[in-house]
Amino acid sequence: MKYFHNEIEAKWQQYWAENQTFAASNNSDKPKYYVLDMFPYPSGAGLHVGHPLGYIASDIVARYKRHQGFNVLHPQGYDSFGLPAEQYAIQTGQHPEKTTRENIARYREQLDKIGFSFDWSREVRTSNPDYYKHTQWIFIQLFESWYNKTTDKAESICTLIQEFEKNGNTNVNAVCDDNIALFSAEDWKSFSSEEQQKILLQYRLTYLAETEVNWCPALGTVLANDEIVNGVSERGGHPVIRKKMTQWSMRISAYAERLLQGLETIDWSESIKESQRNWIGKSVGASVTFNVKNHNEAIEVFTTRPDTIFGVTFMTLAPEHELVSKITTPEQKTAVEAYVEATAKRSERERMADVKTISGVFTGAYAEHPFTKAPIPVWIGDYVLAGYGTGAVMAVPCGDERDYAFANFFKGTQGMPEIKNIFNQDISEAAYGEKGGFELVDSDFLNGLDYKSGTKKVIEELEKIGAGKAKVNYRLRDAVFSRQRYWGEPFPVYYVNGLPQMIDKKHLPIVLPEVEKYLPTEDGQPPLGNATVWAWDSVQCSVVSNQLIDNVKVFPLELNTMPGWAGSSWYWMRYMDAKNENDFANEEALKYWENVDLYIGGSEHATGHLLYSRFWNKFLKDRGFAPTEEPFKKLINQGMILGMSAFVYRSEDSKTLFSKGLIKDKNVQPIHVDLSCINDITNELDIEKFKAHPLYSDYKDAEFILEDGKYIVGREVEKMSKSKYNVVNPDDICNEYGADTLRLYEMFLGPLEQAKPWNTAGITGVYGFLKKLWRLYFDDNGLNITNDEPTADMYKTLHKTIKKVTEDIENFSFNTSVSQFMICVNELAQQKCHHHAILEPLAVLVSPYAPHIAEELWSALGHDGSVATVAFPKFEEKYLVESEKEYPVSFNGKMRFTIKLPLDLTAAQIEEIVMADERTQNQLQGRTPNKVIIVPGKIINLVG
Repeated sequence: MKYFHNEIEAKWQQYWAENQTFAASNNSDKPKYYVLDMFPYPSGAGLHVGHPLGYIASDIVARYKRHQGFNVLHPQGYDSFGLPAEQYAIQTGQHPEKTTRENIARYREQLDKIGFSFDWSREVRTSNPDYYKHTQWIFIQLFESWYNKTTDKAESICTLIQEFEKNGNTNVNAVCDDNIALFSAEDWKSFSSEEQQKILLQYRLTYLAETEVNWCPALGTVLANDEIVNGVSERGGHPVIRKKMTQWSMRISAYAERLLQGLETIDWSESIKESQRNWIGKSVGASVTFNVKNHNEAIEVFTTRPDTIFGVTFMTLAPEHELVSKITTPEQKTAVEAYVEATAKRSERERMADVKTISGVFTGAYAEHPFTKAPIPVWIGDYVLAGYGTGAVMAVPCGDERDYAFANFFKGTQGMPEIKNIFNQDISEAAYGEKGGFELVDSDFLNGLDYKSGTKKVIEELEKIGAGKAKVNYRLRDAVFSRQRYWGEPFPVYYVNGLPQMIDKKHLPIVLPEVEKYLPTEDGQPPLGNATVWAWDSVQCSVVSNQLIDNVKVFPLELNTMPGWAGSSWYWMRYMDAKNENDFANEEALKYWENVDLYIGGSEHATGHLLYSRFWNKFLKDRGFAPTEEPFKKLINQGMILGMSAFVYRSEDSKTLFSKGLIKDKNVQPIHVDLSCINDITNELDIEKFKAHPLYSDYKDAEFILEDGKYIVGREVEKMSKSKYNVVNPDDICNEYGADTLRLYEMFLGPLEQAKPWNTAGITGVYGFLKKLWRLYFDDNGLNITNDEPTADMYKTLHKTIKKVTEDIENFSFNTSVSQFMICVNELAQQKCHHHAILEPLAVLVSPYAPHIAEELWSALGHDGSVATVAFPKFEEKYLVESEKEYPVSFNGKMRFTIKLPLDLTAAQIEEIVMADERTQNQLQGRTPNKVIIVPGKIINLVG
């Protein structure tokens, strides 16, 4: 009876779907285990073999936990809002909803074919109104909250209003806008409703503000930093500029310290934690104020080294700093404006990474040193960023590499004083005058102090003169939350006299309207500006025609949409209670599942999704909507499966193509070849197929220079990509070798966290293993199973495999499990094992890795139902304890034969048995050995 993988896999996939085998219950006496994958964005290209890697690993764990008696939640869904679908809509005229729906259907087909144990009854799609109504609700909760620094958590805005009504804002300790005017309770009550709303906007956790953003004119939208590569948009390669726009933002900065501290409580890789620590960027130092001469303005800087204040040589402002236009002198105006315009074309990441290109312009203005009152020239330079710290630095060239490079480059030019101190001179010594070099007027209070004491003393002196104070600073900035796109969550917001009003929960969702064009309007409004039915009737509480806007009862709706990370910042909680129409999840479900036990996904999300999701989870916990502070207990970042690209080699001055072995010393250009044109095992090019391929029509008449009658292509490991024609479709692998083979092979390639190359040629060995496993249970006549008692060697083989596989799954070392399965099957085949007592637990053991064949074997052994929840085999040490030893028997140090003896024999008993053995007598030929050396459990040696 042969192994027909296609029939077996189709049969069991249908069984799982019909019986909802993997549906999790929210009411169970079993312990819970929640395993989650970062859900995919459904693109038109579908999955390639690199995509399922993490899903296979999580599925092994999910299946293993079910075998162990856990109630396992292993859901899947789609991150289905986003720019790619919108761009495709612009190019083709198809509605993003249609293309997204089609792409999801394609993904679902592929995922089902690989045999994942997903609970599809809980599927979510972030672009479905029944999902994003809850995203809109969470946005409203953020709007209706403020961050109380005294209680160190988010609270309802109502508590803030109550404080204003009782005491004004004098004693309010909040994360809020800078420079908020103080007012009393009487003042508050005297303010108009509009004035009160404007004040509250300065405290809300989501707020409207003019913000520096990454604007992509070609795409007509704001881009996040992680959507920009080398100063251009990741999608399309379009130029990106810095631009000020009124945007919705979120005060993630309020959670900076908690986001840092929370890293100590979760089981994540140190590299991911360090990425988040660096992104949050905690610094302890001082805020210092420098007055600008001849202006009623002051420059605030944050420094971690206030002790170096007497070494300040010049100041540098970010080109976007609000004071630049105010303090620049007429003589410097042209140069400054040109520099600001040029800087706007560089992304923040590009500016941060650039340590080689020095540039800047003198503003013509001077600041005043708070202690010495000496004039300090004020420059602008793009190495300073407006959104980091205060957007200004006090430059101490002897202590900072960039300050020194900047000052040295402009040495001798207008507004740049001579650098008196050598680079890398000890800061504390220079600042305290022990080596001289600075103007040290009024610095006597530092004499004799070490670094820490000096820092403390400087801050005390700054506070005395009202020029500074101690401060903890974070690099983390508030997150811009608006996008000028169509395909995203609409804001549940309308505007009355320009002020935002939230739409009540009972009227959600506010559904994305139909539009004719997905590009921004001619006057630069976002795509929703093309909608004709996009106004809010505050009486009927419904969306109505724009023509009805009267700003009395009918008002304009928000035209921006939410960013892609909105829906992904809380989706794990929706899986807990995915069918709930009223709430994002009910309290009982949230309390039962709590958070994700195992999360698997890419490390590229370290400072995006993984940070935003922690922020939202902490906020929802503060407001009583989430049960835990952290969303993901354990995180594993899977590595990348790389593609094995193929190349032909074209002579640069002709259409002659040389086989790989003939290109030495020739001037050739490598050309990517579609893998469909080669034999992946022999690397031989199918020349006729290559000529007929539409990509290579230019080579129909090319000359092919062969080696040994064949054209052999070159191979190279690269990122798997359509542009490199090295993508391998998992459907093809499943059809030819089976999903179980694909699953085992992807795990076999190497450790989960490491990158590894795909090589289809290697998959045949795994497929051969499954056929060999099958033959343990079946012969040509059908099932071949005996109820005989297994031998000790059979038990030993089984139990060392149970031990190894159990340890591997617990340690997420899946590749070594596959190796152990192969060893196990080879040994059982050699032992001629067809024993029920061995093969029944083996079927369960292999089930997490190769579930289809395991189900079929389990059924063939006479069991009803699925193997999915059968108890996992338990390792028993007794089967690995050796009761016998195979001794080498040596004569004068040369081994002549072996003999198997019980381990509990004494040396005298061993000698008696060995001497009586016929083989010993043949060696001795009647002689008596001079000495018999026996070490029980180790050696037997007859001497003389």
